Amino acid sequence: MTQLTIDTHVADIVTALPQSADLFRNLRIDFCCGGKIALKEAAEARDLNPIEVLNEIKAIEINQGNQSAVDPATFGNKTLVAYIQEKYHECLREELPTLSQYVSTIVNVHGDWQPHLYRIQEIFDELSKELLEHTEDEDKNVFPLILEFLGNPQEEIKETVRPHVFELEEEHENAGKLLFELRDITNNFTLPEGACATYSLVYARLEQLEKDTFNHVHLENNVLFDRVRNAI
Repeated sequence: MTQLTIDTHVADIVTALPQSADLFRNLRIDFCCGGKIALKEAAEARDLNPIEVLNEIKAIEINQGNQSAVDPATFGNKTLVAYIQEKYHECLREELPTLSQYVSTIVNVHGDWQPHLYRIQEIFDELSKELLEHTEDEDKNVFPLILEFLGNPQEEIKETVRPHVFELEEEHENAGKLLFELRDITNNFTLPEGACATYSLVYARLEQLEKDTFNHVHLENNVLFDRVRNAI
């Protein structure tokens, strides 16, 4: 793989070493919508030492060096789109309605003396609505258009696909902002003392939703959409 340095873009690091996504997520470094900046700049913006962050990335690389994990970034266009749809889109359609019920439960039970839960519910409801509408638009309209363009990059298709990609990236950015606020308001998904089982379940599944969404957006913004940009 390409030699990683503090000048390597964050998005390129995650593309080359997908396991680094968890590190960036924990450090609150945006690797999807804001990932096209150098590691040095991203680390310093979070008051982190870029060399120390790079060393952690290299440690991940060493630990993963002997493992043969599947890398979606190497998939062909159709396989990549199918992977995104199966792993992320279908899972969202199953997970979000179920998780909504649990969120409502903890708000109804604990909201009167933990008012931040009302904001959590607002964020979750807005995020759910956006993600479900977003993925439906991708599956029905944008992904077929992208695959048509990548298979036959003609001028008329290019002019149609370009605004769609721009719009999707804006929607990704808004989802990222909601997730960052969710992490802030939950104090990094730290449970209050004496939290019940449902409370614990909600925080665990919200954190998993954050992780999956960031990985999902990275694959689209920095792999699939980059292929479109390179063909334009």
